[in-house]
Amino acid sequence: MPVFSPEFLHKAAVHIYRAKGTPEEEAEVVAAHQVKANLVGHDSHGVIHIPEYCERIDKGHIVPGAPFVVEQETPTTAVINGNWGFGFVVTEKATKMVIEKAKTSGVAAITIHLQSHIGRLGDYTTMISQEGMIGMITADSGAGPKAVAPFGGRARRLGTNPICMAIPSDLEGQVLLDMATSAVAAGKINLARNRQEGCSTRMDNRQRR
Repeated sequence: MPVFSPEFLHKAAVHIYRAKGTPEEEAEVVAAHQVKANLVGHDSHGVIHIPEYCERIDKGHIVPGAPFVVEQETPTTAVINGNWGFGFVVTEKATKMVIEKAKTSGVAAITIHLQSHIGRLGDYTTMISQEGMIGMITADSGAGPKAVAPFGGRARRLGTNPICMAIPSDLEGQVLLDMATSAVAAGKINLARNRQEGCSTRMDNRQRR
């Protein structure tokens, strides 16, 4: 199995996204989030998505350089239109905004619509907890493909709809919960498929490919 350094993967990802018309600053943000996912052990949210994102760019489902528009705003809230930009870029900007609002007002919340896949939610709540605050983020699959069978069901009808919370701690690390509301994240299913491993939706846990 080939082994690549994080630096190589980051540079390769940036080069690919730049070739797809992504501004350099955005390409750096996306690559950083993807490589970090690999480094913390979540290959399902890492550079494995590069071909998928390139395909989405070609189809117009991801718009590199899309404007970040604040549609509504109060001292403690905001509504963001991501205009189908890279979810990493949009959500990182929104997270920085919510941090500043919370520093001033004590609490803040932001909602985002029209953006693409945002990767590992733990990245954003960690940004918040590192500022000494409790962070929580939820996401849905929007109009994307569904991966979850309802309880007792056999066919895919729901998104994985992940939730994440990070709490500052005086221990060595923060308290972090980052989970899908399904048995596994959608990215884990894609990773198993690429590795030719089985995934089960059967009560007896017999694998299905």
